[in-house]
Amino acid sequence: MKNSTLKVTLLDYSLNSLLMLLLTTAILMFSINLQADDNDDIRAIMAKQEVAWNNGDLEEFMKPYWHSEKLMFVGKNGIKYGWQTTLDNYKKSYPDKAAMGELTFELLKTEISGKSAFMLGTWKLTRTEDVLSGYYTLYWKKIAGQWQITIDHSS
Repeated sequence: MKNSTLKVTLLDYSLNSLLMLLLTTAILMFSINLQADDNDDIRAIMAKQEVAWNNGDLEEFMKPYWHSEKLMFVGKNGIKYGWQTTLDNYKKSYPDKAAMGELTFELLKTEISGKSAFMLGTWKLTRTEDVLSGYYTLYWKKIAGQWQITIDHSS
């Protein structure tokens, strides 16, 4: 009796361990797929921003930015707050298509954790008279199911 009880207990333990391993693997794979989808979503948003900028459409370029007075933009002139302030500063700095030139982003690193994402990359602005370039750091939050930039540090 003891020997058969031990065999059943070991079998139960093995089956439970196998089920836990399968469940953990399924959860991990689901999580990885969600992060890959989020990464793809953010990259697609950045690609749309390039197109909007290169078409001279600052309003469209600003769509991924959090439409809030709490939006933070950090640039060479320090920290500025607010979506409208950020748009107004872009319009002042880039008054026409020639000043806007052609923008390209290069993504160097993305880290996604739940409903937050950190992104590091480079930007390049090619204009007739010059080429500007620098780095950007973006902090994204998923708000109402949409990825939005809540902090932008560009220099």
